[in-house]
Amino acid sequence: MEKRNLRKERVGVVTSNKMQKSIVVSETKKMKHPKYGKFVMKTKKYVAHDENNDCNEGDTVRIMETRPLSKNKCWRLVDVIERAK
Repeated sequence: MEKRNLRKERVGVVTSNKMQKSIVVSETKKMKHPKYGKFVMKTKKYVAHDENNDCNEGDTVRIMETRPLSKNKCWRLVDVIERAK
């Protein structure tokens, strides 16, 4: 049996689902500024593959790293943690 490398997982909020079978997920985290010590919000966006188009904007989702599916898309949807209200 072949051993597979560990794949990165991220949790974020869906900011766009206007594409077919694709979503944009934003991951925000607090980082301490190296010089001033103030906490600042950093946002990173990922384009992820959503096979069934079941995500809506505002949903909290878990995505996993995968092989490149297009120019910008190398993540895929694992599951929806919480639906938007």
